[in-house]
Amino acid sequence: MRRLTAFVITALFSTSLWAMHCPADMAKIDAMLQSHPPSDAAVLAQVQKLRAEGEELHKAGNHSKSVQVLGEALQLLEASE
Repeated sequence: MRRLTAFVITALFSTSLWAMHCPADMAKIDAMLQSHPPSDAAVLAQVQKLRAEGEELHKAGNHSKSVQVLGEALQLLEASE
């Protein structure tokens, strides 16, 4: 019983950590787009698409997928610098 309780608490705690990570990633993407937007229009469009998709996933409660999608957008931005 203790193991089950510990597992449930850990799972709930980790989900809330993912939820807090999404807004930080979105803010980082927004700041990077403001300060150093990609010069390639295709890359910019892809980053904006991924950013919007990440926000929708966050709002829907799918935080792990949101973090993954936002991470892709960040990688594109970092590669375009």
